[in-house]
Amino acid sequence: MSTSPAWLTAGAPHVWRPYCQMKTAAPPLPVARTEGARLILSDGRELVDGIASWWTACHGYNHPHIRAAVQAQLEAAPHLMFGGLAHEPAYRLAARLAGLLPGDLDHVFFAESGSVSVEIAMKMAVQYWINRGVAGRTKFLAFRGGYHGDTLATMTVCDPEEGMHSLFAGVMPSQVIGDLPRDEASEAALGRLLGERDAAIAAILVEPRVQGAGGMLFHDDETLRRLRRLADRHDLLLIFDEIFVGLGRTGDLFACQGAGVVPDIVTLSKALTGGTLPLSAAIASRKVFDAFWSDDPGAALMHGPTYMGNPLACAAANASLDLFETGAWKADVARIAAGLAEGLEPCRGARGVVDVRAMGAIGVVEFEAPVPVQAWRQRFAEAGAWIRPMGKVVYLTPAFCTSDAELETLTRAIRSVVCS
Repeated sequence: MSTSPAWLTAGAPHVWRPYCQMKTAAPPLPVARTEGARLILSDGRELVDGIASWWTACHGYNHPHIRAAVQAQLEAAPHLMFGGLAHEPAYRLAARLAGLLPGDLDHVFFAESGSVSVEIAMKMAVQYWINRGVAGRTKFLAFRGGYHGDTLATMTVCDPEEGMHSLFAGVMPSQVIGDLPRDEASEAALGRLLGERDAAIAAILVEPRVQGAGGMLFHDDETLRRLRRLADRHDLLLIFDEIFVGLGRTGDLFACQGAGVVPDIVTLSKALTGGTLPLSAAIASRKVFDAFWSDDPGAALMHGPTYMGNPLACAAANASLDLFETGAWKADVARIAAGLAEGLEPCRGARGVVDVRAMGAIGVVEFEAPVPVQAWRQRFAEAGAWIRPMGKVVYLTPAFCTSDAELETLTRAIRSVVCS
């Protein structure tokens, strides 16, 4: 067993870690540095990262183009308040995002985390109706299997039963939770629900194509087209939470773009800076923005995170977009999709497995019951892979630069545990 570095020993009693019971959780693996798709631990071991640091490091770690852009911006201006001041990286990034997104998603509001961008989108939606003089539209239609963050408001639009936040039931106002309209019958059922509740609903909120942290649950693009039709029929806004799937993860730059469905608001984060710095955005259509455009100061969106539009993060995001605009990532995602499908397929007949699926650079093995996360994570590490199971699923969301050999390390690690 390797010896823990001094900094871990000294700091461990003071760090409150995420998503774990501190009393019983195994110690974290100490990382000394990163490179490409690999984590280099303090004892010299290398692990292929199958999670890309919660889906952020899409181009791989320490990409030279992103690193150079951040270094140059660090020397010019590491941070500026966004209230009353402007800087080139943020304004350039906003224009580029507006140009890449479909339809008239033209108005970019920056923040620093995914949960916050979803809260901003929710706030936009509620105030949209207030500014238009429509009272009572304060709730959201969200979906079973959904996950949109851990802050108080976003917890209310996560799956109330299968999600992580059941402890907080009743703390915040409840939302309207339904089933995704995967076919005509469920579309009709959702239409009936909206017919009963639409006067109280501000917007429909959904993760397009993949419900991520709720279980890596896939749905097709026709589901999204049904939601657009329902939103239009009931005069509701439609919000796409693309924090997980946006920026190439499903094979299209944006899921809304690939599906041919334009939401009224879209949220982005995670891969936006290529896993370099925290940044998010809530991007609104012209219709939404126009409801705030007024001579009345009270109609303004009164929100402004301290690190909103941070220049370093925006420089990283612009460099990441440079890499996306080359188009080379598309072939990598297609290659990874094929490798995931082939490499995970042998798990289909394993004990307890109910499904094996892949979409873009996402591979999933789903079980009928929760898996032993801590024990399996250790076994994966022993096989040279960093894989963090979640509930009933073992999943892979590797960096797009992951080589075929590294991808085989990841899928072989899963097979060695699941099929043993």
